[in-house]
Amino acid sequence: MFRQLNKYWWCQILGWSTYILINLFFALTNDKRDGGNYFRAFVIALLIMTLFGFLSTHLFRNLIHRLDWVNFSFEKQILLFLGLMVGSGLTLYAGYYFVVVFLLKILTTPIIVGIASALLITTLWWFLYFLWHYVERNRMGQVDQLKLEATVKELELKTIKAQMNPHFIFNALNSIRALIDENPQRARTAITELSNILRSSMQTEKAETVSLENELNIVKDYLALELIRFEERLTVQYDIDPDTLELQVPPMMLQTLVENAIKHGISRIIMGGYVNIHSSVKGAQHIITIENTGQIIDDKGKGFGLQSTRQRLSLLFGSKASFEIRNKDGQTVEAKVVMPLY
Repeated sequence: MFRQLNKYWWCQILGWSTYILINLFFALTNDKRDGGNYFRAFVIALLIMTLFGFLSTHLFRNLIHRLDWVNFSFEKQILLFLGLMVGSGLTLYAGYYFVVVFLLKILTTPIIVGIASALLITTLWWFLYFLWHYVERNRMGQVDQLKLEATVKELELKTIKAQMNPHFIFNALNSIRALIDENPQRARTAITELSNILRSSMQTEKAETVSLENELNIVKDYLALELIRFEERLTVQYDIDPDTLELQVPPMMLQTLVENAIKHGISRIIMGGYVNIHSSVKGAQHIITIENTGQIIDDKGKGFGLQSTRQRLSLLFGSKASFEIRNKDGQTVEAKVVMPLY
């Protein structure tokens, strides 16, 4: 039975029980009167006071729930608090006075003192009640805000990925189109590589992150396709720490950076060049670098693929992640991604 009680009823029971115990404690320690008659009368009066306090606060609580008080303005809630304090206090004292003083005639106290005591009790009760709801609403508001931010982040990630896939497919199809007349067999091989890439990307479409190993598989298929086009003009090197293969990265991020290295670096150089992919752990950070032959000219480091990388890292890891692309020297460009391990 007790497991079915909600927080309100638990607070009512424990609160009024505490009120009884405190009054009994002071009555036992401070009462100097002889005999037990007065103490018995005090206990009966205390229980009746508690009963009417319980009933009056519960009655007025049900009343304000029907009024949907939580949507009142702050000024109206202040007036409501004062009205509840006075209304439930007078109701409490009226019930107490009628039973204890008028019917049983076991205790007599000045009316002013009795009303003041009742108002003090109900003031404390309603103060705790409003404070509880304020804290609870603030906590729920924070939870709702976090849910909203998570939803917005998810939508932004889906939007970025939805933009990236057509962008990548368009570039890949252009590469295949250039091979159709020149070498149909190689074009067929290229189509097979493209289908492998699309299959892998579709499997990770709904994921916020994938393992580096899965991401590398897509990159290797992509580079296999580009090697058909560039032949000996392209050299690929991998320097991957095995401990990083299971670490999580944004899907298609590495492929996007490699594609950027090919498109803006290798393809612009007659003699071609190299792409070096490096992955390692340093402290509590996962560091990925892509080095390629070429140079950043003007604002070439602000294209869609690079911007999407920055956005996704920010959405997933906040300020704990970073992305930088720069001219490492007069012949090499370095793109560096830093992500937290935890």
